[in-house]
Amino acid sequence: MKQKVAFFIIALFLFFKTNAQCAMCRAVLESGDDQSAAEGINDGIMFLMIVPYILVAVIGYIVYKSYSKSKKI
Repeated sequence: MKQKVAFFIIALFLFFKTNAQCAMCRAVLESGDDQSAAEGINDGIMFLMIVPYILVAVIGYIVYKSYSKSKKI
């Protein structure tokens, strides 16, 4: 159990350190002088990436719970 918690915490920290921009977006935004726009685009992409992962996690949890209930009966 402690290994799972440790893995989750490490994965969470690695997730926040990633850069979400594609190569084309990065090239266009880095060529400009205003780096705050690049950071804003990166944060927006990260925000949009979170939603599908949360949905998949919730659906997986529901399937797991229903499967474990049917096994107990």
